[in-house]
Amino acid sequence: MRTRQLLLSNLVALAATVAMNAAVQAAALAPADAADHGRIAGSGARYIIQAATPNAADRDVARVGAKSEQSLAIINAVSAHLNPWQVARLRETAGVRVFQDRSLKTQGLLSLLSPVTSPVVAITSSLQTPKDGQGMLLPSLLYQTNYPALVGADSLQKAGTTGKGVTIAVLDSGLWNDPSQNYGSRLLASIDVLNGGSGPVRADPYGHGTHVTSIAAGGAMNLAGSYLSIAPQANLVVVRAFDGTGAGRYADVIAGLNWIVANRTKYKIRVLNLSFGAAPESYYWDDPLNQAVMAAWRAGIVVVAAAGNEGPTAMTIDAPGNVPYVITTGALTDNNTPYNLSDDRLASFSSTGPTYEGFVKPELVAPGGHIVASMSSNSYLANIDPGSMLLTEQMFTMSGTSMAAAVTTGVVALMLQSDPALTPDAVKCRLLASSRPAVTPKNTLAYSVFQQGAGLLNAVSAVNSSATGCANVGLDINADLAGTAHFGGPANQDAKGNYYIMNMTGSTWGAPQVADGYTWSAGYAWNQGYNWSEGYLWSQGYTWNKGYTWNKGYTWNKGYTWNKGYTWNKSVPWWNSTGSTAVATTPASIENWVPNQ
Repeated sequence: MRTRQLLLSNLVALAATVAMNAAVQAAALAPADAADHGRIAGSGARYIIQAATPNAADRDVARVGAKSEQSLAIINAVSAHLNPWQVARLRETAGVRVFQDRSLKTQGLLSLLSPVTSPVVAITSSLQTPKDGQGMLLPSLLYQTNYPALVGADSLQKAGTTGKGVTIAVLDSGLWNDPSQNYGSRLLASIDVLNGGSGPVRADPYGHGTHVTSIAAGGAMNLAGSYLSIAPQANLVVVRAFDGTGAGRYADVIAGLNWIVANRTKYKIRVLNLSFGAAPESYYWDDPLNQAVMAAWRAGIVVVAAAGNEGPTAMTIDAPGNVPYVITTGALTDNNTPYNLSDDRLASFSSTGPTYEGFVKPELVAPGGHIVASMSSNSYLANIDPGSMLLTEQMFTMSGTSMAAAVTTGVVALMLQSDPALTPDAVKCRLLASSRPAVTPKNTLAYSVFQQGAGLLNAVSAVNSSATGCANVGLDINADLAGTAHFGGPANQDAKGNYYIMNMTGSTWGAPQVADGYTWSAGYAWNQGYNWSEGYLWSQGYTWNKGYTWNKGYTWNKGYTWNKGYTWNKSVPWWNSTGSTAVATTPASIENWVPNQ
């Protein structure tokens, strides 16, 4: 009997021990609360969490044991580092959307393959003084710095239209306060939001932001007394969201946009330059960066975005340039002959439309080939490409749609000085109505509308234009942001793969003209006297099927991109919500190392 009692006692003890161990193990595998789970699993990657309100997003993040890091109230969101368990829990929550943070790249290109042969460098290093076609002596600084004259800004400046009283916001890699640019009291404010920061901008270790800012609103002059920028007396607000190697992230950029919109009245911000981008990985309205950009446009800020440097292939417009409302700019190059306009051509790197939703992009083109502008010789870019640095003048030669966007931004400031009552849609309309398309000697389009948009920017015509109601026709930004309606553009593709525009009045630029427009080396002149028939009305939008929704659980930054094989027809769905039609791609790099053009 005693043996049986001992056996029974041992079994009970063993069972108790097993039960206790199981409880301990279960406690280890399933923590008592979300905070424990977050602590055990680690901090994870950074995400953007979007809900009905910013406060709701903050509460949802706290509920899973994480901590909000940045307020992204502009899109009803916060940023936070989350582990996989927290991500899964949030994605199960009704009304919550989770986007993993992703990288962005600036849109400037260097001349690494041929630095020694740059005409600017050769002139500076040998202390020569070049002459123009009429024999007038010019400083080396003026050589290849003809973009104000090319778009007509120089004549406006001489008449007193310099951007004075208009504030430009530049969201980029910071600003080196070059004394020659005379920023002084024009620099109203700055903020460094990189990695959740909130202090002032101290410098620009990368260099790109300085280059872009001086193109749009630098105050330097040459020995002939002409400004080397577009809006030399405009005020400035500088927001840094890119680090010393040019790396940027969605969360920081959205935080910068959040600050700009919140402070737009205080600093009278009227125009915003965005010279960066990333390949689209969702419809424009689903992208959180694009949502913030649309909110800025709705708040009354004219947004100018770079088209991207992924051309000449079609459908290569970057986000946020793919937002239908904003002014997306492609790049023109003067072919290394700044005083000979006859060989000016579209830069082959300039990204080409249409967008994946069928919108014509870019809206227009501006000078973007081997642009000379301010940069510190201590910057990252100057040290990577020393051959493009003019050491005696702290100027740097760079190409890209970044530079073209900055030129356009400056012109917008001139327009707003001339007529402060202009709305963003009115500014866009007048820019499109006044641009000049490139044509062949036979008076046909040299490039399609998907390559050059309305054509070359014309500052004088834009400032003097009275055009109205010709931009963003048929679109509703309030409905777009509310999610009650989204829009597609008039672009389509025929059976032979040619892109064309549907429902145009007057001339229809269909397959024959589009096909002629893909000759990149022809060097067609920009013909000022030629125009399209109602050519700027391609910005008309069409309402999408309101029943279409994206799969909320899809993580769109995991290296997936759109399948470019779809036929552009509004009646055909372009995406399978399961993601089965996506194709893998490599992550975007910070710079594309190709020669200046």
